Amino acid sequence: MNIIQVDRQLADTLAPLVADFRVTLHAYKGIEAQPDLEAGREEILEFLEAGYPVFAAEDAGNLAGYIVCRTDDGCPCLWVEHLYVRNEYRRKGVATRLFEKAEEIAASRGEETVYNYVHPNNNGMIQFLRAKGYTVLNLIEIRKPYKGEKLSTTIDVNQNTFDY
Repeated sequence: MNIIQVDRQLADTLAPLVADFRVTLHAYKGIEAQPDLEAGREEILEFLEAGYPVFAAEDAGNLAGYIVCRTDDGCPCLWVEHLYVRNEYRRKGVATRLFEKAEEIAASRGEETVYNYVHPNNNGMIQFLRAKGYTVLNLIEIRKPYKGEKLSTTIDVNQNTFDY
């Protein structure tokens, strides 16, 4: 398994994974979606044009997963925007190898931690991060419901209850 830096030439190869990642995120919100390869390609190109570090795990010519790290000028923080591993490669250390790359970049910027955007229904990612020592809830994102989104529960944070 090799961790490779993604460039524009790999955008078409990575597009199916990005499209699958988006389908998975929609499912967490109760929204059915189909993979959109062109949108996946455009999303990766936008990240690359913004100068975000993007890496993929390559196994015998196949892309097993990828990570997108957001860095901003003037801020040493590193945010993981995407971390996705294809089903057949899960629980084989792929996510760990990719995440180690993000932690390496954060350390090179003088940071002790990586910041992670995680959907609250993404229990697999939450457990992954907890196993790596990530336990501090940093921010809460609040928004209006999406058209067609099925909110089925609520979440309490301190004295506030949010639809979820």
